[in-house]
Amino acid sequence: MGVVVKLSGKRDSTASLAPLVALVEEDMSHVNRIILDRARSNVDLIPELARHLIDSGGKRLRPMLTLAAAKMCGYGGDGHIRLAASVEFMHTATLLHDDVVDESNLRRGKTTARLLWGNEASVLVGDYLLGQAFKMMVDVGSLGALRILSDARAIIAEGEVMQLITAKNTETTEDDYLAVIDAKTAALFSAAAEVGAVIAERPKSEAAALRSYGRNLGVAFQLVDDALDYSGESSTLGKSTGDDFREARSPFPWVLSYRRGNAEERAFWERTLKEGDIGENDLAEAVDLIARHNALADTMERARHYGAIARDALAIFPDGEIKSALLEAIEFSVDRPF
Repeated sequence: MGVVVKLSGKRDSTASLAPLVALVEEDMSHVNRIILDRARSNVDLIPELARHLIDSGGKRLRPMLTLAAAKMCGYGGDGHIRLAASVEFMHTATLLHDDVVDESNLRRGKTTARLLWGNEASVLVGDYLLGQAFKMMVDVGSLGALRILSDARAIIAEGEVMQLITAKNTETTEDDYLAVIDAKTAALFSAAAEVGAVIAERPKSEAAALRSYGRNLGVAFQLVDDALDYSGESSTLGKSTGDDFREARSPFPWVLSYRRGNAEERAFWERTLKEGDIGENDLAEAVDLIARHNALADTMERARHYGAIARDALAIFPDGEIKSALLEAIEFSVDRPF
């Protein structure tokens, strides 16, 4: 049973991705067709495993950023469709790899691929999807877009290694953890938005603005995900509340709570997260310590800070329905229901 802590602070419950979804709906239908087509293989296991994760849902926020950014920048071709599909394949591959590294059992409310087909198959199919992503990038013929997305993939891999180093490490600081988020999550958000300007051959100032928008949106998005693990309902999360704790992962609220705790409280975190010795009532104790040190509310406050930076990054673009939808995506990401 999950332990739920409600967060304090003003929430914008009306924020939605619906305007963004509506604006890119036609393009997303093409993206989805490409995704299904590129997931095919004569090796039956590859499409079977890939479809398991692709069909499990997800907001597809990252490819929608590519499509919306390209539209806002006046792009008139169809290369943004392949780039958006590439972005989604990169994300899907990362999820497959993450579930193996994290030994996760649930993804988007479904049993993870690694439990159904094994770790080796999950990693190899993830590699296959990455290969397909880069083939699509090459097909587009934009060296700038290829460079941005290639750099992002390398940064994501660095972030995954950094996470291995910082996980269960009681010496992890707030700056250390934010560096992991920046690489592991924000890099793909950033690249997904930036390539929209690059493929439209817009000025460097617009590409930089979209890069900043995506990066700060990505940091905010991940911080909220971390808070959700200690405050959300399982039906909303697609996983059990407290999974990060039970699987001995170290999300941002834990980092704050540990740093602010006394010797006895730090000993608790060292036993549970560092040593993996987790008892029946330890999740409730973890939630209590996080609440005691205001770690959830402060995690959300930091998320709102990064959301504000993302909002300011779009200031150079003229007002319009696409810009408005991208701004609302920030509010939705930060103020998702718990």
